[in-house]
Amino acid sequence: METKVAESFENKLCSLNMMPLRATGVQILQLNITRRCNLCCKHCHVNASPKREEIMSREILEACLNVIDANNISVVDITGGSPEMHPDLAWFLKMLARPSRRIIVRTNLVILLNEPWRRYLEIYSKLGIELVGSLPDYNPSRTDRQRGENTFIRSIEALKELNKLGYGMSGSNLQVHLVHNPAGAYLPASQKALETEYKKHLLQKYGVHFNNLFVIVNMPIGRFMEFLQRSENYGGYMEELISAFNPVAVENVMCRTTISVDWEGYLYDCDFNQMLGLKIKDGPSHIFDFDYDKLSNRKIVVGEHCFGCTAGAGSSCQGETVK
Repeated sequence: METKVAESFENKLCSLNMMPLRATGVQILQLNITRRCNLCCKHCHVNASPKREEIMSREILEACLNVIDANNISVVDITGGSPEMHPDLAWFLKMLARPSRRIIVRTNLVILLNEPWRRYLEIYSKLGIELVGSLPDYNPSRTDRQRGENTFIRSIEALKELNKLGYGMSGSNLQVHLVHNPAGAYLPASQKALETEYKKHLLQKYGVHFNNLFVIVNMPIGRFMEFLQRSENYGGYMEELISAFNPVAVENVMCRTTISVDWEGYLYDCDFNQMLGLKIKDGPSHIFDFDYDKLSNRKIVVGEHCFGCTAGAGSSCQGETVK
């Protein structure tokens, strides 16, 4: 199977005098607390599934709390797998909650309709947790193809429950955002245009409200990488990412302000590097050794997958990076 690309990301940055790529601070601590998930989505770069057993220990969670408090980190981004499947999530959120702290949980929405996880509807709303829900497309069949049968309508049901609690509603401080992923080996359309389409369609057809749409490029990692290789689309997809490379997007890549922590406490420049096993090299590589000053100016580990974050308007866990 073809896995080579015409140009390396590092060489691309060198040609533009942008190497080494360095961090500019640590504003966000992103925690991948489990790789267990009730779904098995085709585009998942984490390869999450109900069969995965990786779960962050209470000891590592407490170490993360200590780092967040000691360094006054204002944004905590909790992801998985499905974070709700971690047995300590409710405790962890209560320990994290501060008026000045932004706490994000990335949910697949569907799980919020099932016991014993339905209780998180109330937990999230009481603690003011910001939610980011996966809804790859507003077309039911395209979403179901990526995430499984009936996941679209179940996601809509979950969003209606969240709307009842105030999420996504005008005048409410409870925010729920949606994530769009392309259904195939191509770049997404404009985030602004897609958000307008999503809002119009979901409101008119289902009466559903949400705050923002985050458009994320499918990264050539995990199950999506397997799809690209199986369908012999890898070379073509990488050529598309490389041809859409945008130097402005490099300035705003999320790794410059983010540290990603895996279930064992190891540190990475981003969640994608985490899935590839590319630990931080220029600074402490474990949460027990966290050093804010060293990590704030570290050299970032790059690879060919970084073309995904720097194509077109850029891509991050909060959508486009070039406005």
